[in-house]
Amino acid sequence: MSGTRDDYSDLAEMFERSQVEAYRPDPNDPEFLKKRGRRRRRRLIAAGIVFLLFAGAVGTYLPLTLLAPVAATPAAFAEPPIEQPAAVAFTAPAALATAISVTGADEFPATAGTDGILNATGGNEARPIASISKVISALVILDAKPLNPGESGPTLNFGETENDTYDKYYVLGATIAPMKIGSSMTQREALAMMLMVSASNYAEVTSTWALGSQANVRSATNRWLDKNGLTGTTMVEPTGIDPRNTSTPTDLIVIARLAMANPVVAELVGTKSLQIGSLGWQQNRNGVLGVDGINGIKTGTLDEAGSCLLFSSVIDVGLDAPITIVGVVLGSANSAVAGDVARGLIGTVKSGFHHVPLLTSGQELGDYMTPWEDTARIVAGKGATVLTWSDTPVTATSTIEPVGIAESGTEVGSITYTAGARTITVPLELAGGIDGPGGWWRLTHPRELLFEQ
Repeated sequence: MSGTRDDYSDLAEMFERSQVEAYRPDPNDPEFLKKRGRRRRRRLIAAGIVFLLFAGAVGTYLPLTLLAPVAATPAAFAEPPIEQPAAVAFTAPAALATAISVTGADEFPATAGTDGILNATGGNEARPIASISKVISALVILDAKPLNPGESGPTLNFGETENDTYDKYYVLGATIAPMKIGSSMTQREALAMMLMVSASNYAEVTSTWALGSQANVRSATNRWLDKNGLTGTTMVEPTGIDPRNTSTPTDLIVIARLAMANPVVAELVGTKSLQIGSLGWQQNRNGVLGVDGINGIKTGTLDEAGSCLLFSSVIDVGLDAPITIVGVVLGSANSAVAGDVARGLIGTVKSGFHHVPLLTSGQELGDYMTPWEDTARIVAGKGATVLTWSDTPVTATSTIEPVGIAESGTEVGSITYTAGARTITVPLELAGGIDGPGGWWRLTHPRELLFEQ
């Protein structure tokens, strides 16, 4: 009985469920239509809200990403290495006394050296100076009897007394030139015979003519030495045949400058040959005249002195104007050695001025790589070298700016090189432009555009 009841209950329950599942609302039922309308309005409102949110997001995102400025890109940049110049090195035979001085390179303070002497060897003791003495005598004569450039000056007439000096210096083994009785010569020609030919008889005769006696010559010479502060120089006679005519390398540098500052002396010591009255063409005894810019000054040879050379040279080292070198070589074995030593000193000075290469025009120094992988090279806007003296160090300081969108040729920085008092600034430029990122990159890289500026 209980089993039949359970079957009946299950059947009733299945019937009720089938009735519920089979129920379909009446589409014309006002209550149903009302409920359905409310559901549709809710869905439309929700869809509208979603659409507005989406449209607002897109409307904000697109202009933010497509119109956002791009950040400047830093450079990958390195200053090129600088080949530092080597120190200048002077050499001269140990037995000699030498000194050298430079003018016209004042922007390189080291070229002045100590007391104006760039380099000296062999000490600064007074040594016999042989016929270099005639330079001092010529300057003393011109103090007493001045000449203007191009002037011939008064006439010197030679008689028996003057002629006797020829024999005197012949016996002494000095350099001489004819001085015939009854002949004459202008002051300028007599000075040329002293300085170019190194004729000792002309040195004595011309100095006696200018000052009245050899005693007066000695007094005038001493006054001239004192006036010019030449305390290391001794002159007992005007020719240099006496080894007691001595001077120091330091004093001789001063004497060289004084000689080349006198236009008459400078002209004569720089003249290779000159026609002098009845004596005809006379040759300058300075064998290195005209070599390596040498434009004077005086040779001298004496057993006690060896071969000596007081010299001046004008050379171009790359400055706005040539520089002047004056120097002295004392105690050489012969005049050829003295000339070679002088030329070596001049060459050393010239080689001590270095044209250090810095950059070539268009030289690549780095680049820019943007996040969107656009690249442009950084190049030197011009070539540059710097003139230095000896081992003056060359340093570089650079500035380089980050760059955004830029055209080729845009200046992005500079390098300034310094060597002593000289500075050179080279502009740095773009080789190739940097374009902005494309639209797709902008849309897909909002973080770089909006948050990493």
